[in-house]
Amino acid sequence: MVYIDPKDRSRKENYQLLSSAVIPRPIAFVTSQNEDGVVNAAPYSFFNVITAEPPLISISVGRRNGKTVKDTGRNILKGKEFVVHLVDEEIVQQMNQSAAEYPSNVSEVKETGLTLTDSQIVRVPSIKEAKIRMECKLHHAVALGTEEEASCDLLIGEVVMFHIADDFYKDGKVIADGLNLVSRLGGADYARIKDTFTLQRPEMK
Repeated sequence: MVYIDPKDRSRKENYQLLSSAVIPRPIAFVTSQNEDGVVNAAPYSFFNVITAEPPLISISVGRRNGKTVKDTGRNILKGKEFVVHLVDEEIVQQMNQSAAEYPSNVSEVKETGLTLTDSQIVRVPSIKEAKIRMECKLHHAVALGTEEEASCDLLIGEVVMFHIADDFYKDGKVIADGLNLVSRLGGADYARIKDTFTLQRPEMK
């Protein structure tokens, strides 16, 4: 057994350890919009569900030197709206390309060849090719980090509209079979969600 004290490691080393140990992680492919109308798209795998009443999800957007510098963080904190798309095999290459360091006045959606479509409730457009997307309004934002410096913005969004492709919705649930969602592992590694099994919750005897 290896014992590691995170206080003895750098931020980068702890990130590498966490991101390779907590796997697989769902990917939030997030669109946001700046004051000039440019639609930003970026992937985040520090992402998950919080609660169902109201339906809340969270994404963690990293800071640099304590400052919110990523377009996603700035846009959401100012505009209070965003859209989360789940990533499947058909759009994984475009998702990966969007992680390049594009200038703030350049839309990753256009650069990667994806298609924007109007959302139903929020002003931020959605990505048409995504089979599952969630329109969100910012519910709460929390700056987290050390006493000296915040290292991320934890952005909690309330889902105000779900979009699910017809083939993958039945009886109130998303059908995983055939959806071919992609999850994040450590480093540059990903996993395909194809091998599933079922376990019913046990009852007390």
